[in-house]
Amino acid sequence: MSLVTLLPFIVLIGAMFLMTRSAKKKQQQAADMRNQMQPGSGVRTIGGMYGTVKEVSDDTVLLDAGPGVELLFAKNAIGAVLSDDEYNRIVHGIEHDLKSDVVPDDASSLTETDEPDAAAASDEKAVDLGKKDENEAEEPSDASVAADAKSDDEPKKTDGGDSDAK
Repeated sequence: MSLVTLLPFIVLIGAMFLMTRSAKKKQQQAADMRNQMQPGSGVRTIGGMYGTVKEVSDDTVLLDAGPGVELLFAKNAIGAVLSDDEYNRIVHGIEHDLKSDVVPDDASSLTETDEPDAAAASDEKAVDLGKKDENEAEEPSDASVAADAKSDDEPKKTDGGDSDAK
């Protein structure tokens, strides 16, 4: 047999070896996580139930799922051991206080004062900084307003020759 005919089989065996190796690695990590469970830690089962570990034995875990509710699960049924912050956020709805760490979106909250609004307190007239032409500065006459209204009522014609009607 030549090496060319054996090469596909060698590649196939190598791929199978790599896949089983990664699966074994994941199983080992899950087993380590389950072995590190201690009473008082929050867990999520593979079925999606949250609880607090009450007792841990070789093959089983006793969970406290609520007041007066104790459930016995197999160790393999524990999907994840949660951190205290994550467990409290999910089960009790307690958010970690991050408001002190938040940076404001704009600087207006940094420059606010306790005084009333400065613009409202001043007696000065507001200055319009907009640029106006000399013609626009004058008030439009009634005839020009009526002409503008009439031109708005008429449909506008376009010269784009692409129409779907045939």
